[in-house]
Parts: sequence; structure tokens; C-alpha cells
Amino acid sequence: MSELDITWVRAQFPAFSEPTLQGLAFFENAGGSYTCKPVIDRLTRYYHQRKVQPYGPYDASRLAGDEMDEARTRLAAMMGVDTDELSFGPSTTQNTYVLAQAFRRYLPEGSAIVVTNQDHEANSGPWRRLAEDGVEVREWQIDPDTGHLDPTALDTLLDDGKVKLVCFPHCSNVVGEVNDVTAICAKARAAGAFTCVDGVSYAPHGFVNVDALGADIYLFSAYKTYGPHQGIMVIRRALGTALPNQGHFFNGDVLYKRFTPAGPDHAQIAASAGMADYFDAMAAHHGITGEASARAAGVHDLMRAHEGRLLQPLLDYLTSKNSVRLLGPSRAEGRAPTIAIATQRPAAGLAERLAPLGIMAGGGDFYAVRALTALGIDPALGVLRVSFTHYTSESDVAKLMDALDRVL
Repeated sequence: MSELDITWVRAQFPAFSEPTLQGLAFFENAGGSYTCKPVIDRLTRYYHQRKVQPYGPYDASRLAGDEMDEARTRLAAMMGVDTDELSFGPSTTQNTYVLAQAFRRYLPEGSAIVVTNQDHEANSGPWRRLAEDGVEVREWQIDPDTGHLDPTALDTLLDDGKVKLVCFPHCSNVVGEVNDVTAICAKARAAGAFTCVDGVSYAPHGFVNVDALGADIYLFSAYKTYGPHQGIMVIRRALGTALPNQGHFFNGDVLYKRFTPAGPDHAQIAASAGMADYFDAMAAHHGITGEASARAAGVHDLMRAHEGRLLQPLLDYLTSKNSVRLLGPSRAEGRAPTIAIATQRPAAGLAERLAPLGIMAGGGDFYAVRALTALGIDPALGVLRVSFTHYTSESDVAKLMDALDRVL
């Protein structure tokens, strides 16, 4: 099929048949997506049949461990990396914090790192705190009018050879523009720096091939990609084995355990295989074939095409309104369907007024205080954010625009 079968897609999500959600259009997907049925089924099965310590000699334990391994194996294959280069943690914020502690010990004296003011605070704050240990923190700043992160501005930050790590988002959770990760990673690598890419706001719109991107670290959240509340972390082997172990000393030789010091949530990791089930089923339904990474790429393109078709009319509608400021590009190409708008009124109040009209959206700063401040927006007022993904329908978007007409 050349277009996404939206009827089939929505049938894979129990939320769309849930009586309490009927008549409501969900536009806070950037905060967390609906969960697909295969994930729910696996989680239910695990709690019913396998909620024991995994990797033991008896059947329930063996099956529990097998399903955890299955999740890691299949998701890693979809993302073009080795199985042990992918690990789970309680959240992306926590995963980033653990990584920052590893770099705290790893970076030689006189080192510098680069962070942006386009980021969600999770991929900025932990890295900025390295300044307390003498690491020089350089800020790659966005354009104050557009929110654009100019790759040429990175050149001057890298020119003296001191930078050992560049941290940036694949896509901002308020600006929406998709950064050229491949080009940025190549630029950093040429300057002798590793890269840490926050993929939280992009991954809901399709899993990426991390090997093709060239990122050393790629982070995202399963609960925003139709799965359970886990952080997923890809660390390429060269960097992962060079950084000091942050886990138990006896796990130091196991790459996927080196940066997960807390005991894993067995059931949620096992249920994460349901994300692979869903993507594989979507590929099969739409006639997408090939190896795991090729199927994932095909599903990615299918999802992004559908989102773009719905996104452009909404962007056109918002740019026609003199009373609002649209953050980020006004064209669907090159941006995610995460749309933030600023007005002279508190955004939380606008979200509250949308709720009785059947629109589930959010208002606030969304942990992007630095980005909003750089754009001249008072974080106390915040922005109204309407975000969607591939299971959103044309009728949802029409309902949103009608509600915005009444609220704005």
C-alpha cells in the first residue's frame, strides 16, 4: 500500500475502542502515546504467567528471560545495531543522568562539551552539571526568531579540538524542526567528539537506523513509542566499552548492563517486544518486506507520509492566525507533528478550555524552559502544544481546528 491504512492502525490500539475515550481527539502524544495491543497483551501475559525472577531453570523463569532477550534483540535489529548495544532503563532522563556520571570520570582535564538550548532539559541539565567538575560547557544556541539550530554555528564551538561530546536533540519537543543528525554527527566525529542524540521527540514518528545516522548514543522513551514506561538507550560499542562501568562490578563485561545500575523492570522490558510485534504487523499489512531494519525504515516512511498529509493543513491554519505565534517551520517537510503556539494568555488555560470541546492537549513549558526563554517566550505563560502521530485521523485534525477557532 502507498498510504497508511488508518482504519487498520487504529484497530491495533485499544484506546480507540475504549468507551471513556469516545468522542475525544488525543493531541498530547509528545507527552506519551497510546499503547498498542501487542504490548498490552505481552504485559498481561507476563504478569499472569511469568512474574518470577527471570533466567532461572524452571519454565516460567526461562520464558520470562527469553521474552526480555527477545525485546532487546528485535528492537536492536530494527535500529541497525548489535543486540548488546541496546539497553533499557527506568526513563530517558535517568539514562542520561547515568551517562553523565560515566563521562564525569571519563573526560580528561581541559575537556569541553557542547549542549544546546533547544533541548528538553533531560538532555541538557545532566550534561551542564559537569561544569561543577571543571568541564567547559559550550552552548550551541538556536535562532531567537525561528528556533533553528544552525549546523554552521557548531563549527566555531569545535574549532579548538577540546570538545569531546556534542549533545543535541533529533527534534525539539517545542520547535518541532528535525535536525540533520547525520551531518551533525559527521561534523562532530571529524572534530574528535562523540555524539549523544536525544531522540525522544522523533522516535514516535518512526524508529531510525542508528548506524546510518552515525550517532554514538541515541536515546528515546518507549512510552512515547506505543510501549511501556521505559527508557531505551543505544550506545555504540566503541564508546560503551571505553566509558567506566556504572553497573555492578561483576556486570562490567556485559555492554547492555554497564549503564543500568538499577534492577530492570522485567515485565516492561519483556512487553517492549510488543512494539516490534506492532511494527512488523504494520509492515506485513502494507506489503513492506526485507530485514528488520528495512521493514522499520519502510514503516517509518509510511508513518511520516501520513503525518505530513495531516500536518500541513494544520500549519497553514495556524500561520493564518495573527493572534498566535507558531514555533518552528511552517512547512510539514522537515518537522515533526509537534506544534507549539504562543499567545499572550497562559497556555495551561487554553488547554483547559479545549478539554470540554473534546481535545486532549497540553499547555506549559514542557521542560523546554531554555528554548522558550531563548525564543522570547515567558515560560510562566508557556505554549499550547498539540502533538499527534500516525494513528491520528483527518477527522481528529478537523475537530482540533474547529476547537481552536472557538478558543483562540
